Formats: sequence, C-alpha cells, structure tokens
Amino acid sequence: MKSKNPILRVLYDYGVIVLGCAIYAVSFNWFFQPNNISMGGFTGVAQIINRLVPVMPVGVTSILLNIPLFIIGVRKQGVKLLVASLSAMGVSSLMIDGLNMVYTFQPMEEPLLACIYGGVLVGVSMGLLMTVGATTGGSDLAARLLKYKLRHLSIGRLCLGIDVSVICLYAITFRSVNNALYGIIAMYISSLTMDMVIYGSINAKMAYIISGRSEEILKALLEMNLGITLLEGRGGFSGDKKQVVLCAFKRSQIAPIKAAVTTIDPGAFIIVCEAHEVLGEGFGEYSPDSL
Repeated sequence: MKSKNPILRVLYDYGVIVLGCAIYAVSFNWFFQPNNISMGGFTGVAQIINRLVPVMPVGVTSILLNIPLFIIGVRKQGVKLLVASLSAMGVSSLMIDGLNMVYTFQPMEEPLLACIYGGVLVGVSMGLLMTVGATTGGSDLAARLLKYKLRHLSIGRLCLGIDVSVICLYAITFRSVNNALYGIIAMYISSLTMDMVIYGSINAKMAYIISGRSEEILKALLEMNLGITLLEGRGGFSGDKKQVVLCAFKRSQIAPIKAAVTTIDPGAFIIVCEAHEVLGEGFGEYSPDSL
C-alpha cells in the first residue's frame, strides 16, 4: 500500500518504475530479440527499423518514435504523465541497450517457451508501470489514450489490438509468419497478465445469501463492517417472501463470511460471484483517468 507521505509515495512510484523497466529490458533482450520474435508496439516498429538500418539501436529508435505520442498524452493527462512516462521510457530504453552491450543472450531451442515467459514478463512490467501512472510509450500510451473513447475495453485488450497490428506488419516486412505467430501468442499472454496485475488488486467478490434468518445474518455481517443491501425476493416453489442479502467484499473475507452465515443457518443458499470492479467506500474510487 502506498504511503500517505508525498515523498515516500514518489519514491515508491519511481521504485516501481525502475523495477518495471528492468523486467521489460530483461524480457526483450532474453526472450524477444534473440529469438526474432516481434514485441509489438513501438518497440516492434523499432525492431523493424533496426533490421533495415542496423546503426539505429532499438532503444534510441523507440524514444524518437514516441515523441509525437507523448505530446498528445500530455494534453490529455497533464505533465504528471509526461514526467513518469518519460522516465519509464528513458530508463527502459537505456536498460535495453545497456544490457545488450553487457551480455548477449542466445536464442532458445524452443521458441514457444520464449513466447510464454516473455509474454508474462512484459505483462508484469507493463502492469506495474500503469499502476503508478507511467508507460513506456508506444502501444501502452496509445492504449491509455484510447481508453478515454473505448471505456468498455480493458487496457490489456487495447494493447493487444495495437500490438497484433504491428506484429502483422513485422510478418509482411520480413515474410516471417512463424515468428509473427509466436509474437501474437506472446502479446496475448502479455495482455492477460497485464490485466491481472492492473485489475487483480481491485477485484472483489459479491454474494447473494438467501435464508429464512436473514435478519440475524444481516446483524452478523454488519458487525464485520461489511456493506449490506437487502433485496425483496420470493421463493419460486413455495411462493414465500424472502429477503436476499447482497454483500460485496474483498477476497480475503470470503471464509469468515461463509462461516458466519452457515453458523446461523446451515441450510442457507450462498451464491458467490466474481465482481470485476467495485467502486465505493472501502473499495476503489472512480476517476476519469482510471484504467
């Protein structure tokens, strides 16, 4: 959890940025570059340019490509995005080129393993950066800006769409269908991992509790400081009126809730559902810049 102290919060944010950039650089140099797997985004475009013009390093080329996108991003999200994302882009680009100068990774015998592990690491790195309001530019920043128009799509899905387009261009340019297909697999895994990192921490669960002793259950759950809503229901077979207890809670609270309900009424129906996102007291807050 972030500290309320502004100095510690800034240190935390930039610590996460450095960690995310390091993971990103390792994944690129270890799994993508030596196996000729397109990474998608502007890094993938930089790969294409680097192949055509070897004197242009991937990291430096990526920075140059990102400049127009950052100008648009600052207009949308202000200077904070510029500072955090420029830091992330600069650090990740320097780490990519620096690591490549220090150590050269050899191609893996099984490209599918490179796709899986590379995709997971890239997803983790991108998710970490976005949780502190930063990106490395390219598809990440483009997806963040598209999110304003396409609110119904997750950030991972938007990144996937952009990355697949770049990978297809990679395949057409170099006529390397297999490597492009491997790249699509890696980016799909990356999108799932990214969504897990970004949204996983705010996922919650929701329970419908149907019991003839709803008042006692209500009191027990209120003592656990949970928000409760009572719904009017009627039994489909008996026709009896019933109160349905609706409760949203964090994942760690599921066991105490089930224990409390079954202690009061062992025959209670408890229907537990996934709640992708919960906004309100005790959970998240809505922001126009939220992912």
